[in-house]
Amino acid sequence: MFDTHDQPRALPLKPGVGYKPQHFSDLLENPGHVGWLEIHAENYMGMGGRPLAQLRHLAEQFPISVHGVGLSIGGESPLDPEHLARLKHLVDWLNPTVFSEHLAWSTHEGSYFNDLLPLPYTSETLTRVANHIDQLQNTIGRQMLLENPSSYLKFAESTWSEPDFLRELAQRTGCGLLLDVNNVFVSATNLEYDPRAYIDDYPLEQVGEIHLGGHDEDEDDHGKPLLIDSHGAEIVDPVWALLDHTLEQSGPRPILIEWDTDVPEWPVLSAEADRAAAALANLKVGA
Repeated sequence: MFDTHDQPRALPLKPGVGYKPQHFSDLLENPGHVGWLEIHAENYMGMGGRPLAQLRHLAEQFPISVHGVGLSIGGESPLDPEHLARLKHLVDWLNPTVFSEHLAWSTHEGSYFNDLLPLPYTSETLTRVANHIDQLQNTIGRQMLLENPSSYLKFAESTWSEPDFLRELAQRTGCGLLLDVNNVFVSATNLEYDPRAYIDDYPLEQVGEIHLGGHDEDEDDHGKPLLIDSHGAEIVDPVWALLDHTLEQSGPRPILIEWDTDVPEWPVLSAEADRAAAALANLKVGA
């Protein structure tokens, strides 16, 4: 049973990267500034084979963060008990430092959508998501971190701001938060608000991990900028600047570089980790 009074484990205050099998040898031979790794839970819920063997080996060298992408914790339906059981099995044998999931939904009436969809911030939604978080944390026996989504539209029925909604969820359930700075920038551009004001209102004291990733640029039907959270490109300078602003408010936090599509060769990904390491080092120098 998860005890909210237990002290949660923490990742090292270094950059991490989302692990991809093509980088296995590079990580062992030349990790550079990379101090920890993140995996997607759903890729490792099988019973064996080379992927699990490689993961076991990497877990001997690096702290591991497990990131769920398919639980649909914001969905209207109950959490899938078979998915929860497979997740518990993975967490039990791997014993990761951190587990996280998205404030999003991806299932409806038995169908699974290959997207992480945002939800309206209402008191009814708050109660449902809090119940799902309680169920998850009790199942895996540890604290989870909840990630802010990328948004592309506003819900007229929302009565909570996103930072207040996440703050209340953390208070009710004892969960921590995962702050995706690129998601903040994407949502702020799409919904036309100030990303720095969002960060200033965010419960940064609850943040156990920061994500950074790339996005694609497009236009909506009215010719306004529309950003798509793709995790398939280098991190743009305005997102790095927003990270600096965040770290000035929060202090040092573990920073993950996400790159999930059009994955580059290791030197490109390693260079992004180097830049994250520099952001942390500059913060310490300025302190």
